[in-house]
Amino acid sequence: MADDDQRGDRQKVLIAGAGVAGLEAALALRDLAGERVEVALHDLRREFVYRPFAIGEPYGTTRSFRYDLRALSERCGASLHESAIAAVEPEKRLVVTREGERLPYDHLIVATGARALWAVSGAVTYWGITDEGQAADLIAELRSGRLQHVAITMPAGHGWVLPLYELALLAASSGQARITVVTPEREPLEIFGRRVSRLTSGLLSERRIEVIAGTRALEFKAGRLRVLSGDDLEVDAVLSLPRMEGRRLGGIPQDEDGFIAVDDHGRVVGLQRVYAAGDVSSHPFKQGPFATQQADTVGETIAAAAGAAVEPKPFDRIMRAVLWTGQGPRYLCGRTGDGDDGTSSPSERHLELLHNGRITARYLTPLADSLIAGSNSHAGAARTAEAPRAS
Repeated sequence: MADDDQRGDRQKVLIAGAGVAGLEAALALRDLAGERVEVALHDLRREFVYRPFAIGEPYGTTRSFRYDLRALSERCGASLHESAIAAVEPEKRLVVTREGERLPYDHLIVATGARALWAVSGAVTYWGITDEGQAADLIAELRSGRLQHVAITMPAGHGWVLPLYELALLAASSGQARITVVTPEREPLEIFGRRVSRLTSGLLSERRIEVIAGTRALEFKAGRLRVLSGDDLEVDAVLSLPRMEGRRLGGIPQDEDGFIAVDDHGRVVGLQRVYAAGDVSSHPFKQGPFATQQADTVGETIAAAAGAAVEPKPFDRIMRAVLWTGQGPRYLCGRTGDGDDGTSSPSERHLELLHNGRITARYLTPLADSLIAGSNSHAGAARTAEAPRAS
């Protein structure tokens, strides 16, 4: 499946972004294409932050790990360039950095991720990272019993979904406060299909968590949460997930929110030899393991184009995740609109893909685990993660 004019040549693969999707794509290419490709990662960051079970950090059940990105890139078989790509000239196969440098490529992977933005005026925003500020303070107040009624919400559009219900379930398990979920979804976790939605609704009901579905929060002020439809809610605090917006690159077709449409092999619609993976892609489900699935598909497609004996498979759009409930994990598998693909019991395949709540990736998980295992002998490495505790 290689292009005739490139067969046998070492092709230059440029990856914009060295997050989960970018690193996974580099590892996939190293494994599948080997010396047929030369991979260069472009990112301004100097660290890769690995956050197993990030939702549990405010509860003290896990911690983050930080690794030198340059050293990690070398382990991925790629060079790292501390620069950001600002624009692409697809016809010429060139990228332009913010510094004005013009660089050629044979294949370009856009893995720049998405920006997290405030969504609800007056609410505390949960950013999904170690937060010693407002979100941690709110959760500490909730656990101490000082808050009687807390609303947890998320904006409409692209964004995280799982943390909304995990935050609610963990909050209900750690204190006596009344918890209300305000969601634009018609049913909880409807993106996974009807079976998972019913499972999630049942869990919320068991914990006496009220769900106000099909609407969105607008503003929290003076103890009142205003919603788009329905009565205002009198609450002590509001915790909101952020609004997501794709990072924009000149020359790349993106929708009004900055997301990039791709086909089933990760190719950017309308462009040649340009791919996108991770949160910047237009699929509404945003999650680390889902991003790595996309990156693996892109890696297979490029490896085949470079002449490797690989038959690229279309992207598997089945979503797999672990839902942390405060009383043990629930393993989910589903597809939007499906009624029978969801599951709540861990199978061998689920346990393989959902590796104790960590990044669940074909290539990045073994690498991260090896770094954690050797952390005691590497200067500056983080300590081993704790498994999430049931309440």
